[in-house]
Amino acid sequence: MPARNILVINCGSSSIKFALVNEAHSQFPLHGLAECLGSRDAVLRWQRGGEKDSLMLPQGDHRAALAQLLPLVQGASGGTLHGIGHRVVHGGERFTSAQRLTPEVIAAIRAIAPLAPLHNPASLQGIDAALSLFPQLPQVAVFDTAFHQSLPEHAYRYAVPETLYRQHGVRRYGFHGTSHRYVSRRAAEMAGLAVGDSSWLVAHLGNGCSTCAVVDGQSRDTSMGLTPLEGLVMGTRSGDVDPNLHGHLARTLGWSLEEIDRMLNKDSGLLGLSGLSNDMRSLEQARERGHAGATLAIEVFCYRLAKSLAALGCALPQLDGLVFTGGIGENSPLVRSKTVAHLRLLHLALDKEANARCVRGVGGAIHVPGHPRVLVVPTNEERQIALDTLTLLEA
Repeated sequence: MPARNILVINCGSSSIKFALVNEAHSQFPLHGLAECLGSRDAVLRWQRGGEKDSLMLPQGDHRAALAQLLPLVQGASGGTLHGIGHRVVHGGERFTSAQRLTPEVIAAIRAIAPLAPLHNPASLQGIDAALSLFPQLPQVAVFDTAFHQSLPEHAYRYAVPETLYRQHGVRRYGFHGTSHRYVSRRAAEMAGLAVGDSSWLVAHLGNGCSTCAVVDGQSRDTSMGLTPLEGLVMGTRSGDVDPNLHGHLARTLGWSLEEIDRMLNKDSGLLGLSGLSNDMRSLEQARERGHAGATLAIEVFCYRLAKSLAALGCALPQLDGLVFTGGIGENSPLVRSKTVAHLRLLHLALDKEANARCVRGVGGAIHVPGHPRVLVVPTNEERQIALDTLTLLEA
């Protein structure tokens, strides 16, 4: 049986990130990004092999971008595409695994949209466009929240009146589940352990950041909650703040809920602390030049990350290792070393040369022999979505 091809689509409100995944090859035959959709600057950019190209799509929407993508996919896949996997951020409590897209599933994703107003509507735009353009292909939704549906009740419930949970779904859901699932399984493989008999702390660090305690291949606790705002310091998101901050700002500054939400989601995190950038690479360069804001932002980021990892240790029966992944986790020896330095009680220690070597897609062990494992594991959410799609299609 020839290796199968799955197109993976990740839609934002004005963007589509895509990758063609072949189950037999680690490299994507085709991948790229459509951005600024709906504006005169809309553009489709792609890479096939070592060649990069782009196409302007003035005022083009999701459907227009996918229509232009179709011949590229056909060429890169040898004319055979076996299915499409859609990343959907929020699946609520209903979806604990990937789902074949049906009218009922699409209606449920739409109903869950109030829990993810910035994400699910964008996913639905891509789903609607793909279904109209590729009606003959099986299509699957893979949910960020599904992996965390194994959390025990004492980990996912908030201490608020029960009616908010029962009637309105106010609970902790967690996100980045596809990444946490993929890298925890890869970590077990790298360590020679069975996935079903291993325990990991995972730090997914990018512009969005989260931690996860993974036991026997299942999520047992995670840092994000009802929304992706809870938890760690991120690129532009504050992470945890005093729950009464909204009331304080409304009373003292007269800010509206919309203004406060925007500040916490768009103007905070590394950007807010540094006053400079949400990009860790820029902040590390500025730190080297003595920039006080950049230095503070990195210190707060690493300390809060270490606190979260230590707290999630409560969910583990033992610690088989700590895993770093994501754009920052895979490429910042500084963040890894500063974070581990705060975790002395876990007896973690990094090999300086191994830590420095793990950048730009290079993974591996970075701990000092004789100390608990610390691994850098490049994530591959697109491949995990493709594998989940193929598994569902086989079933």
